[in-house]
Amino acid sequence: MAVFNLTINNEDYKVDVDPQMPLLWVIRDFAGLTGTKYGCGIAQCGACTVHLDGNAVRSCSIPVSSVADQKVVTIEGLSKKGDHPLQKAWEEADVPQCGYCQSGQIMSAAALLKDKPQPTDQDIDNLMSGNICRCGTYNRIKKAIHLAAKGGKS
Repeated sequence: MAVFNLTINNEDYKVDVDPQMPLLWVIRDFAGLTGTKYGCGIAQCGACTVHLDGNAVRSCSIPVSSVADQKVVTIEGLSKKGDHPLQKAWEEADVPQCGYCQSGQIMSAAALLKDKPQPTDQDIDNLMSGNICRCGTYNRIKKAIHLAAKGGKS
């Protein structure tokens, strides 16, 4: 076991865990933030996507020991009131069905919009292709990303 000082959603956490514990489990079990989901455990589905110093990463495959002084942002930290432009666009486009993958989808989309504020369909397809939605809401996801890029209002 080892002690790690983490900053998650601008709050400090001190955890005493196995250095190889995936960041996902620290977020969920030690910080109590359950919006980030476990999907596959091998960084293939995107349900566990969070931002690490502003970059979208799969938290299920990152050992807590490699996080060091980087800032972690989860879906709960994207917006305190759930009013981030992507969250609002997700509602307006009626994206979620089961909702399980949505936090990872939104976190990936937020990283995309940070890098490409006006993404093309191809940009969206390229970046979001690593996020799996079992319900198949890909067209609505794309619509919501375009909506958020325009500042809302379809």
